[in-house]
Amino acid sequence: MIKSVENLERNPGEDPFIVARGGFYRRWLSMIDDIEELERIVTTLEGTTEDKWVPVWREAGARHEAEGDRLEAEGDIEAAKPRFLLAKTYYAIGRFPGEISPLKAEISADCARAYRKACSHLDPPMKVLDIVCEGKDFRAHFRAPRSDSPVPAVLIMCGADVFKEDRGWAAELALEAGLASLVMDAPGTGENPFPWEPESVKAWVAAVDALMARPEVDQNRIGAFGISRGGYSVMQLAGTAPEKVKAVAAIAGHPFGYEMSDEEMAAIAAARNRRSTHRFGPPDGPPSFPTWSVEKEREIFAGWSLSSLGLVERINMPVLMINGDNDHLAPIGNIHYMLESGPVGTRSAKIYKGSGHCAFEHQTEWGPATFRWLKSKLSAE
Repeated sequence: MIKSVENLERNPGEDPFIVARGGFYRRWLSMIDDIEELERIVTTLEGTTEDKWVPVWREAGARHEAEGDRLEAEGDIEAAKPRFLLAKTYYAIGRFPGEISPLKAEISADCARAYRKACSHLDPPMKVLDIVCEGKDFRAHFRAPRSDSPVPAVLIMCGADVFKEDRGWAAELALEAGLASLVMDAPGTGENPFPWEPESVKAWVAAVDALMARPEVDQNRIGAFGISRGGYSVMQLAGTAPEKVKAVAAIAGHPFGYEMSDEEMAAIAAARNRRSTHRFGPPDGPPSFPTWSVEKEREIFAGWSLSSLGLVERINMPVLMINGDNDHLAPIGNIHYMLESGPVGTRSAKIYKGSGHCAFEHQTEWGPATFRWLKSKLSAE
């Protein structure tokens, strides 16, 4: 029997030496067709610093990319595409958590190259858009279904450590629902030059403006979809530009306005500190993730929460929120808080019992359902 995600044990956390549902590899599990291969690769890891991490994932990616090249040369495009996508995914794991060193930038370029190969035969095609915001430009990926009239569109937001090349599946789901899409990197990641700070919501607004300007898109029917930190960003965008965003789907996200107890904050700090023990950059480099504390969590809440920014009541369009009830990074109280506020009948949620951050193990269910929901809400406008 071929091993699947469902066969994996549930072990939420950030341990890169364990392949589990809700674990470190949750970000990519739905993109990997051979879980046993992934497990074999993980068993060969001798560390997470880039000298021990990048070569392992680069070799795996190069092996599948070469197979994709062979199949493409033979004219078997349908078989080549998944090999290129798998190569992209392994390169993306090697790049984690981002382009924090020259070596990470190199494997990031490998990732982008493999993704371009996978997308070179798409129908309808993927277009690379250069979006300008306050004198800076960033690239995003646009796709639209073939249609004689403008269609609704969705801005697809990435999170902290997964770039736009890893959200192509969301663009595919948008197409299946009859929606155009624009996938872009979050501020502070990939090809987005803006720093990660509350004011960088202007980059999201610029992306929505770019969508509204496309002739393929109905400018009055724009939605947004985000995962993890992107789940927060989609809510921040909705509250910042409610006149432009007509429906929002947030998978996890933090902080919204839910005030955690001391025990919850201590648990969040502990989880983040466990993550900070793994270094993914140079052996002599700084920690890849900062140490955390209850005081730091309070500081983030004061500067970033939707309630502190005065955005909660401005989110007046239909909202769908999804997460697992055992999220160690974005407490489920965020969803309960948003359900308790805002206009009556505008907010809905799906909470997966026993699941972890973003309920990734249920992505095959909530992914298509979410884009069908977006289509229904945008079509109603």
